[in-house]
Amino acid sequence: MNDERNRAPGGVPYLSLQREYQDLRDEWMQAIDGAGASGAFILGPNVRAFEEEAAAYVGAKYAVAVASGTDALVLSLRALGIGPGDEVITTPFTFFATAEAVSLVGATPVFADVEAGSFNIDPASVRERIGPKTRAILPVHIFGNPADMTALGAIAREHGLHVIEDAAQAFGAMHGGARVGGLGDCGCFSFYPTKVLGCYGDGGLITTSDEGVRERLLRLRNHGATRPFIHVEPGYNSRLDEIQAALLRIKLRRIEDAVAARRQVAAWYDRRLSGLDLIRPEPAAGGRHAYNLYTIRHPRRDALREHLSAHGIGTSQCYPQPLHLQEVYAHLGYRPGDLPVVEALCHETLSLPIFPDLGEDQVACVCKRVAEVSPG
Repeated sequence: MNDERNRAPGGVPYLSLQREYQDLRDEWMQAIDGAGASGAFILGPNVRAFEEEAAAYVGAKYAVAVASGTDALVLSLRALGIGPGDEVITTPFTFFATAEAVSLVGATPVFADVEAGSFNIDPASVRERIGPKTRAILPVHIFGNPADMTALGAIAREHGLHVIEDAAQAFGAMHGGARVGGLGDCGCFSFYPTKVLGCYGDGGLITTSDEGVRERLLRLRNHGATRPFIHVEPGYNSRLDEIQAALLRIKLRRIEDAVAARRQVAAWYDRRLSGLDLIRPEPAAGGRHAYNLYTIRHPRRDALREHLSAHGIGTSQCYPQPLHLQEVYAHLGYRPGDLPVVEALCHETLSLPIFPDLGEDQVACVCKRVAEVSPG
């Protein structure tokens, strides 16, 4: 996600975590020292406390910390009994890990189209793809924008399907007054450093209100063990680091401020980009966008990106090729034109700089350069 264009001198970086680190440094160092002095480095008190605090924040009964957002998806699918011969309906407009997790458990991803405004999976397209092998729906709250969980939940109940939320980019986002991650059978989060809630390494979390699912997740993350050296199934070595958990506890206490700051940056963009020849992000109705990314649609996306790069402004192209048309899924038989909305988005979307410490003057600089390629 970071590249050379993000380090051009005198411009605006796509992402900067330096100020955040300086603000957290004293507490972070104390947390490292405390963990070291305790001698508890794996599945220790910070992991347990973070699980409790994160579950309470999300609105789920339980949370299970794991090594990454990808692992969160894989373990959730396994815990729900999804595997070979099963199909999972998901979006092709997402990071590869979403579909990859389905493949890794031996199931088949079935790709649905997305909504042009929200970029999220289209419930009508989901309904069209339900078949006898469908076991679950895997929506992605893309860029921090909550998917239509009301409609998706109704479809799932009608057909007896599981719902697994890919909330990797959406910690703190809300749908209908409830936080994402607590709206399906499992919610999957990533704590990669670029995320709304990020650690200083890899990390992930699964939220659920099903005690049986929680118990299986606890086994799966630790080699399928029920107690030391006693194993009931093959699992994984997928445990959130104790020191990262300590950092996440510090940052979780500030999460509402972080989301508010991102939403303020988005509001600055919305105001300054209004009237230009582009389409701004469309927050889901009745929800709260967490703005992990601020992603616009532009008819001359590549020219705009080159122009911004020339002026030292970092950007990211999420995503240049939809998953259903990538080589890894050629065997599924999708063809160009099968999912027209997502295919159009992949030619038009561009993510602009956004992070909590981005200043209004920097947003103004970005918008000035955008306007040079996008007159109204």
